[in-house]
Amino acid sequence: MMPILSALTFFPLVGVLLIILMAPKGPHGDTFARQIAGYTTVVTFGIALYAWFVYFDSTKRGFQMVEGFAWLGGTIHYKMGVDGISLPFVLLTAFLMPICIWASAAIETRVKEYMIAFLVLETLMIGVFTSLDILVFYLFFEGGLIPMFLIIGIWGGPRRVYASFKFFLYTLLGSVLMLIAIMAMYVTAGTTDIPTLMAYHFPRDMQLWLFLAFLASFAVKLPMWPVHTWLPDAHVEAPTAGSVILAGILLKMGGYGFLRFSLPMFPDASLYFAPMMFTLSIVAIIYTSLVALAQEDIKKLIAYSSVAHMGFVTMGLFALNRQGVDGAVVQMISHGFISAALFLCVGVIYDRMHTREIKAYGGLVNRMPIYAAVFMVFTLGNVGLPGTTGFVGEFLSLVGVYQVNTWVAIFATTGVILSAAYMLWLYARVMFGKLEKPSLQNIPDMNMREVLFMVPLVAATLFFGFYPAPIFHMTGGAVEQTLAGIKSKLDTAEAAPTPEMAANR
Repeated sequence: MMPILSALTFFPLVGVLLIILMAPKGPHGDTFARQIAGYTTVVTFGIALYAWFVYFDSTKRGFQMVEGFAWLGGTIHYKMGVDGISLPFVLLTAFLMPICIWASAAIETRVKEYMIAFLVLETLMIGVFTSLDILVFYLFFEGGLIPMFLIIGIWGGPRRVYASFKFFLYTLLGSVLMLIAIMAMYVTAGTTDIPTLMAYHFPRDMQLWLFLAFLASFAVKLPMWPVHTWLPDAHVEAPTAGSVILAGILLKMGGYGFLRFSLPMFPDASLYFAPMMFTLSIVAIIYTSLVALAQEDIKKLIAYSSVAHMGFVTMGLFALNRQGVDGAVVQMISHGFISAALFLCVGVIYDRMHTREIKAYGGLVNRMPIYAAVFMVFTLGNVGLPGTTGFVGEFLSLVGVYQVNTWVAIFATTGVILSAAYMLWLYARVMFGKLEKPSLQNIPDMNMREVLFMVPLVAATLFFGFYPAPIFHMTGGAVEQTLAGIKSKLDTAEAAPTPEMAANR
């Protein structure tokens, strides 16, 4: 079988080479770089779809399209593969990248470098979801920091340097602990192969420390309260496409990490720390929703909304049942569509007015009816209206956690009410009312380019909201296998005699 995953992962670097070697100097070079980046990301998405339709069999369990070879003296293996959990995130990454390129028309400085940064970032993000060696995963996971650091720090807003360093330091410091845990796992299990580590049963006491080390990295990436403070700053200062990738893909790496590593590799610790994770999830949902209500910057409001919605993800994952995990996966995919679209909506009016202050707007529906209709779809999706993907993920997460702890579900449900409050209030202040401000009198509606990159997101939000079966069909086998593996390990741990029991015998 051809190495389809390697081709998918590294094809964006072909675009990087073409831009470096062939782009002329001056404006023509910038145009060339935009075109090459656009074509490259579209072809990458095509490869992802081809891998899904031709090579992936949703009826099979385990990893598919596996490829690899010994690397670094045989200690580490370059190994790629996907299952029903990782493939949706590969498709989401490849789907959002062409939209990011099309939405970057406002970038006028260092365009070639900007496009190169995004193409390198795409390779690193896809590599995170296709890696089957934990050290290779770590290299991709940490490597993504560098292009995003540059995207925020070079093409961001007035406080871009502060925001980029805060983003870099938060995520790097958490990941150092994960690297230490990976080394401890290698010493104990004698391998860095992810499928082997998923089947290996680490001692319970060791699991507790390993879980906390991985938590330090994934909690920052997700981000969870109270290590979420880097996210609003990064979003506010990042260019529009940078915010799309932050919210649409990079945040999902934390949830994916919990589902791929923490739950199957450390099930005893996951069960032990589940009450703590529920508590942090509830605080994230309620606290950041209240903070969102107080925001006057549209981007900051949506950024805090992202933290609240990721609370549903962690809550669903640690319910450790089918409904909760399914809900968490759908919530991550849904958030990838909806939050990305909301940041694009902010970018549309920011390109015209150069301000994100809510008070600078009002009555836009009178001048921008198409924009108002598009923004309404994603506002209602963010609220979790039935018929949108937001409803499917939140509802299943709540159903899953309700089976485990009724009070957690009740407190989390208040987040649905609060999300309606801050999103509808935002929409009312920006869209409705009289068009009184002189600066808005001649503001143009969305142009054809903006409509074209919004249409796929509108279609995905509504299609999977009414018909989420393709997602469940893709993820079902992998989720069942993961939960079965967790249950088997927990049952084995309960049946195994403790040292005190052995001594008594």
